[in-house]
Amino acid sequence: MIAGDDATRASVTVRAPAKINLHLGVGALGAGGFHPLATVYQAIGLYEDVTVSDQQDWSVHLTGEADLDLADVPVDESNLAVRAARALCVHHGLTDHAARIEIRKGIPVAGGLAGGSADAAATLLALDRLWDLRTSDEDLLRLGADLGSDVPFALLGGTATGLGRGEEVAPLEDGGDWWWCVVPHAEGLSTPAVYRHFDELSGDGVPPPAVPDELRRALASGDPERLAAQLHNDLQAPALDLRPELRRTFDDGVAAGALAALLSGSGPTVLLLCADQAGVHEVRRAMVEAGHERAVVAPGPVPGVHEVVYENAPDTRNLR
Repeated sequence: MIAGDDATRASVTVRAPAKINLHLGVGALGAGGFHPLATVYQAIGLYEDVTVSDQQDWSVHLTGEADLDLADVPVDESNLAVRAARALCVHHGLTDHAARIEIRKGIPVAGGLAGGSADAAATLLALDRLWDLRTSDEDLLRLGADLGSDVPFALLGGTATGLGRGEEVAPLEDGGDWWWCVVPHAEGLSTPAVYRHFDELSGDGVPPPAVPDELRRALASGDPERLAAQLHNDLQAPALDLRPELRRTFDDGVAAGALAALLSGSGPTVLLLCADQAGVHEVRRAMVEAGHERAVVAPGPVPGVHEVVYENAPDTRNLR
C-alpha cells in the first residue's frame, strides 16, 4: 500500500526516488498535444526528501546537495509540490488546510530524472499522513496522473511499464540488482525543446511505441549484459543533436568500462550501466578522473515513496 493509517502528527517526512527510463518509445504528436509513450521506468537510489507541517498559508522552502543548482526551482504556488498539495485538498474537500513544504533536493534539476515529480509524489503521501486522510492507493495514483506523467511511477517505484503519457503504470518483473553511474550536467535541457526536435527529425510515419518483449526478458533474467543490449531512448538522438557535447560523456563512460550508456529521459543526465557494485565504483572513479566530477553511484530498483522516521538523532534514519 502507498497510503498509511498513522495518526496525525506535527510533521511528516517522505522520501521519493529519481526515475530513469530503460526504454523510452515515443509516438507521433497527437491531437491533444501529447506524444504517446511506451516506457520502462526504474527507480534508483537518488532521493528527494519532503517534510510537511501545518501552517496558515502555503510555503515552499528549498535546500539541497552542495553541487545542485536550485535557482530554477520555483518556490511559489507553481511548484509541483504545492499543486499536488492543493489537488489533495480539493479531493478531500478541505478548504481550511495549508502547510509548510520543505524540500531537500538530491536529484539534479532539469536532468531527466523527474525530481519535480518525486517532490509531488512525496507531498501527496506526506500530507495524507500528516492529516490522516487515508487516501486510497487508486486515488493517489489518479491524483498523480493529473499532475504529470512521472508522478504515478514515483508513488509506485521499483521497475514498471508506463503507457499513455507514461502515467499508466504497472509493475514489471525485475530479477536484477542493477548498478548505475549517473553523470549529471550543470546545464539543463528543455524537455519541450527535445520533443520538438524529435518531431522535426522523425517526420511523418512514426510507428506506435511498444515495450519490447526482449527487454522484459532481460530484466527478468537479472543479467546486466543482456539488459545493456536492450536499453533504448527515442529522445536520445534529438537531445544529442541539440547538445553534441554530451557525446563525450557517452564515449568516456564506455571507455571507463560501462556496459552501456543511455540518456535519461530527455536529458541531459547520462546513465552508465555497470556489471556489478565493484565495477560501478571503478567506472565512477574513471569518470571523475576524466573531468565528470559530479558522477554518482545509484542502485536500482528501489522502492517508491516512503516515510522517513528520525529517531534519537537526525542522522539515524529508520525507513518504513
